[in-house]
Amino acid sequence: MRKRHILSLAFLSGVIGIVFISAVPLNDDPPSKNETILRTVGAMLEQGHYSPKKIDDTFSKEIFAEYLNRIDPSKRILLEKDINKLRKYETQIDDEIHGASLNFFKVSDEIYVNRIAEAEEIYKQIIDKPFDFSKDESIELDSDKLAFAANEAERKDRWRKYLKWQTLERYSELQDLQEKNKAKADFVAKTDAALEQEARQKVKKVMDKYFDRLKNKFDENQRFAMLVNTITNEMDPHTDFFPPVDKRAFDERLSGRYFGIGALLMQEDDKIKIRSVTAGSPAWKSGEIQANDVILKVAQGAAEPEDITGYTTDDAVKIIRGAEGTEVRLTIQKPDGSQKVVPIIRAELKLDETFARSAIVNSGKHKIGLIDLPAFYADFQRPQAARCAKDVAKEVEKLKAEGVDGIILDIRDNGGGSLQEVVNMVGLFIKTGPVVLIRDRAGRPSQMSDNDPSVLYDGPLVVLVNERSASASEIFASAIQDYKRGVVVGSSSTYGKGTVQRAFPVGGGGTGSGAGDLGAVHLTLQKYYRINGGATQLKGVESDIVLTGVYEAYKMREKDSPNALAWDEMPQASYQTWQAAPDVSLLQQKSKERLAANNVFKQIEDNTNILADNRKTSRSLEWQKYKVQLKEIKDVSGKVRDLTKLKDNLTVNNLASDLTVINSDSLKKDRNDFWIKYLKQDVYLNETIHVMDDMIQQKGMAVKN
Repeated sequence: MRKRHILSLAFLSGVIGIVFISAVPLNDDPPSKNETILRTVGAMLEQGHYSPKKIDDTFSKEIFAEYLNRIDPSKRILLEKDINKLRKYETQIDDEIHGASLNFFKVSDEIYVNRIAEAEEIYKQIIDKPFDFSKDESIELDSDKLAFAANEAERKDRWRKYLKWQTLERYSELQDLQEKNKAKADFVAKTDAALEQEARQKVKKVMDKYFDRLKNKFDENQRFAMLVNTITNEMDPHTDFFPPVDKRAFDERLSGRYFGIGALLMQEDDKIKIRSVTAGSPAWKSGEIQANDVILKVAQGAAEPEDITGYTTDDAVKIIRGAEGTEVRLTIQKPDGSQKVVPIIRAELKLDETFARSAIVNSGKHKIGLIDLPAFYADFQRPQAARCAKDVAKEVEKLKAEGVDGIILDIRDNGGGSLQEVVNMVGLFIKTGPVVLIRDRAGRPSQMSDNDPSVLYDGPLVVLVNERSASASEIFASAIQDYKRGVVVGSSSTYGKGTVQRAFPVGGGGTGSGAGDLGAVHLTLQKYYRINGGATQLKGVESDIVLTGVYEAYKMREKDSPNALAWDEMPQASYQTWQAAPDVSLLQQKSKERLAANNVFKQIEDNTNILADNRKTSRSLEWQKYKVQLKEIKDVSGKVRDLTKLKDNLTVNNLASDLTVINSDSLKKDRNDFWIKYLKQDVYLNETIHVMDDMIQQKGMAVKN
């Protein structure tokens, strides 16, 4: 849920007039980089946050506990005596934010680095010896139920049980594979001891990477960024600190474009390999990069190359991408073992799955258009670049040309984006009126409205949502619902994020994206409200037709965060509802009758509740009991997977006008085929189609465009 509205600092300074004054240092020494970051962020929180908590000793204690949990979430690194040693800093973090020296981070980081080295030695000692799977013992995987280890012996036993559990998982997989292959002519059975040894070797490879990452990638800068994020998240879950590289990645997700080389990467053991190269991309044009090449090192221009052995694909992508027109040098190892340094100039590439796309569903009764919108994207650096409202308008025009009888707008898993794009999009379906109400920290109200009386589409409209439809998605769904312009179908409620963030640079070198040379803070400045006056914060948008979602039981909405801002309301706006409004009560009744005859969503609810509860259950490390537990989980997971897939596929097709572009690139075609196949089997879309059929048949709703 991290796709949010970003405006430049220049805009904010000119319109909102926010100027942050950092804390005065408590000594005469010039501040270090980390001190500068912490003081600047602290000033932003106190002077700019919508509803700032007081940064005092109570705040400090919360940060102390949460940060230590974040750097050691599994409670297998730090010891109770480490926590006790650090207690003297428990009420000093607020002082450090206000200008004191950063003693807490310095001391805790030194302890952490030493404990990582010790944990690695513990792991190596344990993994070399066989595990006894006949011993009746269990492992607690819910870290919330664990305190930090009381002593070295307890920590070592936690590592033993964890490694045994990891080995047991792989041992089970190898047993299943052996059972599956035993009928083959050349099959040679392995003993249980040999399978256990093979399983341990697999775990060893994984753990070697894990510790390599902790030591070499999760460095001091990343750990300090985690501390700063612990502080910002204490204000609310969406006030974040982004180091420069992470800020760029966030902007890429929001804009749907990035600057890179045009190669798809994959991780194989501890290597990063080229899986494929996009035709016409910088990597393709170099003539030197092919599938199955291994990337050994990455250099920014003429700078010292960075060895990426052991990196994840995400880590590798972060340093391969960069600013437009800049050079990245890849040290490539060919399949024959030869190596070569390949210089490549980064160019713009697009994330196709971020942009609006459409398909047509034939229900047997009506021709229905579906528009998939994964984000409310907008590129704030380029006014002429892709914007979701314009793209959705194009898809609507194409669907109208196809003669569809109704349109479904699918914003499931849409984490939000630009509020202005929401306003523009709502304007495609209504005449004029307010779309979202806003209130700042001083209590000043404002609203954003559609002032264009033209309506691009006035036919039947359904908005399909789920538990992960958030932020801007919720404003769109609530506006359509409040205007009675269409019907919202999906989970009991959407995510419940009703706050507005904007980016401010930390350090010099600020850019239009809001990034400084030390990073950026996405600061919660405002709350927004639906036009009926109620906040979407915490409550989200309740669906008109409820279809239990697969994430309902997992406690992952805004209301499940302890630091979430409260729900409230403000006076409603003045607006006129849609004259040809659907009869929602009748639609609900018909859907209820269908669901009573086919209780698929009740079964999804029952089984996902079992899976959610199972996550809180300890795991047996005795082979027979483990097999029973594993079978139960697999059976229920399989039920959920089967329940969400239709037995008889829907009739879903691409628009003929899109096929030329789709078929122009094999990767695009593969991704499109996967999407169409998913839609054909989608049980949620199936019931939504039935709801749309009912809407179209209602008097006054079957409007041809």
